[in-house]
Amino acid sequence: VHGNGTFDMTRVQIKFILLQNRQGKTRFTRWYTSVKEKEKVKLEREIHRLVVSRDAKHTNFIEFRSYKIIYRRYAGLYFTLGVDMATNELSALEFIHLFVEVLDQYFGNVCELDLVFNFHKIYAILDEMTIGGEIMETSKAIICGSLKTQEGLD
Repeated sequence: VHGNGTFDMTRVQIKFILLQNRQGKTRFTRWYTSVKEKEKVKLEREIHRLVVSRDAKHTNFIEFRSYKIIYRRYAGLYFTLGVDMATNELSALEFIHLFVEVLDQYFGNVCELDLVFNFHKIYAILDEMTIGGEIMETSKAIICGSLKTQEGLD
C-alpha cells in the first residue's frame, strides 16, 4: 500500500483469469502460463467447485496447489484470478473490481452474454490492462479511452 492509501497493483503476477457462471460453465479464460489443455479443464473444474462451495463468511482468497486463488462474484458470474503466492490479495481483488468496472462501462452493464459473444473484446480490454500477466494500466479513463480509439480504427 502506498502512502496515499492506494494499492500497488503492478506487483500482481496473474497466472490465469477465469470468468465462470454459477453452474460451472467457463465463459472466458486467459492463461499467462503454459498449461496443457487437459490440465486447464481440470483446474477450471476444481477451482469452480472450491469457489462456489465456499461459505460467504470466509475470505475470497484460497491457497490452492501452487496458486493463490482470488475471486469475487458479480451477479451470476465468478471472476477468478490465479496468482503467484507472493501477490497481495487486496491488490488482486482491486484489479478484479477495476476489470468489472471497465467491462460495465464498455458494454453498458455487462452480462454473461456479452462475454460469450464478444470474447475478442474481453481480450482487447485485458491487453490494455496487462502485459504477460502483469498489471500495466489501472486508470479506467485511460483504458476506456484507448478502447474507444481502437473502435474508431476498426
